[in-house]
Amino acid sequence: MLFIVIGAVFDFFDGMVARLLHVSSPVGKELDSLADDITFGFAPSAMVFSLLSTFHEPHSLVFPFLAFLMAAFSALRLAKFNLDERQGMGFIGLPTPANALFWGALIVGCGEWLTTQQVLSPYLPYLILLFVLISSYLLVSEIPMFALKFKHWGWNGNEIKYIFLLTSVVLLAIFQVIGIAIVIAWYVALSVSTNIFKKSEKK
Repeated sequence: MLFIVIGAVFDFFDGMVARLLHVSSPVGKELDSLADDITFGFAPSAMVFSLLSTFHEPHSLVFPFLAFLMAAFSALRLAKFNLDERQGMGFIGLPTPANALFWGALIVGCGEWLTTQQVLSPYLPYLILLFVLISSYLLVSEIPMFALKFKHWGWNGNEIKYIFLLTSVVLLAIFQVIGIAIVIAWYVALSVSTNIFKKSEKK
């Protein structure tokens, strides 16, 4: 989880640094995506794999490897992002860093509790796999999601971003590590509801 967070910080600044040093290139862009798939695709998949490996269900030898579907869909998401010119000021689909932070925070914050619940709920591994499939879908979906990029610092036009930032601070203060997972879920819900509202306004 710590290395995912560190990776997210470096991912935020690497393009900026490359442009400042005048060393940005198409090769760098592809290497950036390759590195992102390890940090934000493989790493959270490995965490889910480790969690699923603790469950004693009928297909325990094969079942945990399904977690790596998320790494494959993360790679597809990153490839699409490199080719998609619509994602200048926002995202189409869930960004890989957000997905990785969700799973990292969920497993660090609730992993021990989830492991102890397997006696009470034999279907819990399948529920986790369902969430893996939902995450994989969101990564490559055509759902518009806002980015924290500001053309100006005023309220008008930035309402959703400021609401998200303020509520995120409160959620993180209350729930701490697991709050990161809640913030990512809130980000998806806010993006989807904003998109639905905009479509209804156009009608």
